[in-house]
Amino acid sequence: MRSYTITPVCKDIDWSTIPSLPIDIPLWGTETDIRAQARVCYDENALHIKMEAAETHIRAEEEGPLASPCRDSCLEFFFSPMDGDSRYFNIEFSPTGCMYLGFGGSQFGLFRLIREANPLEPAITRTCDGWEITYRVPFAMIHQFFPEFEAKPGKCIRANFYKCGDRTVNKHYLCWNPITGPVKSYHLPEFFAPLYFG
Repeated sequence: MRSYTITPVCKDIDWSTIPSLPIDIPLWGTETDIRAQARVCYDENALHIKMEAAETHIRAEEEGPLASPCRDSCLEFFFSPMDGDSRYFNIEFSPTGCMYLGFGGSQFGLFRLIREANPLEPAITRTCDGWEITYRVPFAMIHQFFPEFEAKPGKCIRANFYKCGDRTVNKHYLCWNPITGPVKSYHLPEFFAPLYFG
């Protein structure tokens, strides 16, 4: 099982100093030359996420609050904030800014968190070889569901990172931490790996 240390930061984030983690394990027989990675850091108010994808054929068609970003070129972050509690947040973004923000204990027990103002403040950029997104996960949002959550050195959350594209030219499914077994799903908290607060 892989693990990762979340870098503490102050106000201005220099992403070049934040270690990357590879989203490079192909799943379910899909092979692709698409590459993806993520970087994670935190300050006193939020987790900060940067995810990058290098892909030639970008699909960016999903739009609107009820659309499905996983049909497009998509970058995803799933995490459980508290040990011993299998409930998790499911965050998905496509290059259009289409977002799925879910919460629950299983794929079929998730409910979609829809807000008029996006609390994650996403910023999406097309790059010379693909696209990238940065956003924040406010601790205030986590505290609504996990009042005892603390982000401090030595604590950890459990998570996995994904790159997918259900309707892309090159259909693909990649992950950071391996998923094994007969069920073809990202929604398996038992395969989340530790992210430690540094």
